[in-house]
Amino acid sequence: MDELSRAYFGADFQWGVSTAAFQTEGSCGTDGKSPSIWDVFTSKKSRVKGGHHAQTACDFYAEYKRDIDLVKQMNIPNFRFSLSWSRILPEGTGRVNEKGIAFYNQVIDYCLELGIEPWPTIYHWDLPQILEENGGWTNRLIVDWFSEYVEVCALHFGDRIKNWMVMNEPMVFTGAGYFLGVHAPGKKGLRNFLPAVHHAVLCMAEGGRTLRRLCPSAQIGTTFSCSHVEPYSQTPKDVAAALRADVLFNRLFIEPVLGLGYPLSEVPVLRKIGKYFYPGDEERMVFDFDFVGLQNYTREVVRYSLFTPYIHAGLVKASTRGVPLTEMHWEVYPPAIYYILKKFDAYPQIRRIIVTENGAAFPDQVTANGEVQDDLRKKYLQDHITEVLKAKREGAKVHGYFVWTLTDNFEWAEGYHPRFGLVHVDFSSQHRIVKSSGRWYASFLS
Repeated sequence: MDELSRAYFGADFQWGVSTAAFQTEGSCGTDGKSPSIWDVFTSKKSRVKGGHHAQTACDFYAEYKRDIDLVKQMNIPNFRFSLSWSRILPEGTGRVNEKGIAFYNQVIDYCLELGIEPWPTIYHWDLPQILEENGGWTNRLIVDWFSEYVEVCALHFGDRIKNWMVMNEPMVFTGAGYFLGVHAPGKKGLRNFLPAVHHAVLCMAEGGRTLRRLCPSAQIGTTFSCSHVEPYSQTPKDVAAALRADVLFNRLFIEPVLGLGYPLSEVPVLRKIGKYFYPGDEERMVFDFDFVGLQNYTREVVRYSLFTPYIHAGLVKASTRGVPLTEMHWEVYPPAIYYILKKFDAYPQIRRIIVTENGAAFPDQVTANGEVQDDLRKKYLQDHITEVLKAKREGAKVHGYFVWTLTDNFEWAEGYHPRFGLVHVDFSSQHRIVKSSGRWYASFLS
């Protein structure tokens, strides 16, 4: 690893770090912000481990300069963060909250003052609760609601933003939030999942078109969660099960955006999504993004499962396979990011790829001298960056890599237990410690 050098990637390769509004900002009821679906979800019993909530989180809303200063200190040239819909439009549509606008103007301006490029994500899972009460992602009207929200963001921030991301991981917020019910808003079943999927696809494309109209010189992207999928064995049933899982994990959202339509042949139940189509939707789903953000953490091993409804495919738990694990019980498998990059690079419609999230949670400890020696995370990042370099050298159109995440934060239904940060956070005192992984990344980028 001593030979790994930033120079190998070229001067134009984008290095960064990623965060999200709900996971870091806190101040959930401050300065006119209305409740989001995650504010409501975390207030319910047994929804989040330990009963944790994000009322304070990392206190980024009050102390954003402190954390952006850390970005600068670690030589990180690009900072990805998200905008809170309910902070900007408290009623979901209509009235603009000027204090919310002022906050994000301050974040953007401070980044630029320090020579850091801001990369905002417009939607990172925190839908205004008032819109959820009107159906949320299951309501076709969300295409109009979302377009209005994107327009507000573009008009207020677009004069300074060179790189936009429309949406974060639609498969996760629709699958976990509208099918499994383990994330906000806690809905379950195909009758919620399928319309949420279709409307999210439409919103990605409409959001892209809105940004293209209002910010014609900006680079416009969107991000997808991706898992390298392998069959447990080479039996026909396991191989077919892995193909079905790949549809859900990797293909369901990218292919309609690319103009390929939904991948319906391997998972017949997805054909029911057609009942939510309006005339012209096949064209409305398509948008030519300047870049695609890929977010990969691990691989999934899949076997045939008779008792798993709809897809008859089940994950073989990494904990049963004798492989190294993160604190999330995800397998540490660096080649996964190489395979994902090669897989998405094979789509000729994709022009540029940026790894917009990659990282790992490990049980960090603060030493007696006040340091966090997180060697496992440092090696994880080094090994994954090496795999990105391998893909790039083989011609993959990968143009950037962002670490998840800057600071330990609120990790959704897992609460504060998993720590992904390059910076350790004591959530009682809000004290920060740059971990050894953060120091390594700073040195690598220097």
